[in-house]
Amino acid sequence: MQLLLQYNVISRKQNLVTDNVTVVEGEMAIISCRVKNNDDSVIQLLNPNRQTIYFRDMRPLKDSRFQLVNFSDNELRVSLSNVSLSDEGRYVCQLYTDPPQEAYAEITVLIPPGNPIIEARDEVLSEGNETEMTCTAMSSKPAAIIRWMKGDKELPGKPKVELTYDKMYTVTSRLTFTVSKEDDGVPVACIVDHPAVKDFQAQKYLEVQYKPEVKIVVEFPQGLTREGENLELSCKFRGKPEPQRVNWLKVDDDVPSHAVITGADLYIENLNKSYNGTYRCVASNSIGEAYDDYTLYVYDAPTTTPKSTTATTTTTIITTTISYPEINQDSRAGEGAPRTVDHAVIGGVVAVVVFAMLCLLIVLGRYFARHKGTYFTHEAKGADDAADADTAIINAEGGHTNSDEKKEYYI
Repeated sequence: MQLLLQYNVISRKQNLVTDNVTVVEGEMAIISCRVKNNDDSVIQLLNPNRQTIYFRDMRPLKDSRFQLVNFSDNELRVSLSNVSLSDEGRYVCQLYTDPPQEAYAEITVLIPPGNPIIEARDEVLSEGNETEMTCTAMSSKPAAIIRWMKGDKELPGKPKVELTYDKMYTVTSRLTFTVSKEDDGVPVACIVDHPAVKDFQAQKYLEVQYKPEVKIVVEFPQGLTREGENLELSCKFRGKPEPQRVNWLKVDDDVPSHAVITGADLYIENLNKSYNGTYRCVASNSIGEAYDDYTLYVYDAPTTTPKSTTATTTTTIITTTISYPEINQDSRAGEGAPRTVDHAVIGGVVAVVVFAMLCLLIVLGRYFARHKGTYFTHEAKGADDAADADTAIINAEGGHTNSDEKKEYYI
């Protein structure tokens, strides 16, 4: 009784383990039956139909695809080459104890899909139109997952999964989207995700036609357009298909008669203000037409006013006195700024000079008028009471009778 109890304890300590196996069709699977604390019990491997593949190191089953990899007291390891879908199932590791122990290894066979097939409803598209694409991944196990990429952007598709008679899966994904001119030449990729394959995809490049894009570029002049100068405009455009017609026109008027149009370029000589207006370049193809406008405004021709010598001299004197604050206020003044300051200074100086001369004339006039009145007053004193002219002269101050009293007047 004691010996039997000891035997049962030892038997329970013998643990039989194995692992599930996932293998791609056509590749090799390894089945391992492992025993911990084996007491020389026999290990054997059975197929899903419970037929013995290996009994210890002997192979009763006549299938040469099974080969012994390792046999010991603790392990029975067997390889199965060229695995097919029919090999899928539950394999049994069996240990001959009392009672017998079993462990199960599930073999899962992966079947990769065939090459994905991508199809487009429209080969050539026009911008703004809607199109549809389909991608099919056939005969896979398990079912594949299909993703769509347009350039670097992922788009959602609508998948449909079908189970075929041979327990395979066929997946079809449908993609619908609207194209723009930026999509021209962009690849649309159908990416198949499956545990048996990596980087499995197919792609198709979009061909999108679109109406022209137009841009007017001023080749000459670079600055303001002035009278007497020339104007050269170039019309830049692109489209698909390439625009075949490019026209220049003037909005609400006619293009000047002497304007020269060469292809996409417009050239006008000797500008004047009668040419002011909006000039338009129109390009068209089979998809549509587009245009760009350029508004011409002709400015007066630049004029040069000569400066007199006096004005130049005065400007030099005044500049020495008052130009420093102006320089300190804005050191970024260009050539045009000093001219405005010079005219202001000249006007101020002239006004000051005129005002000073007027003041001087008024002072001198009053001075001479005052002294002249004093002279006449002294000459006529005593003449009013004289009986005749001789008496008036004698009685007058300063006459010869009073010549003894000398008086002097200073003017």
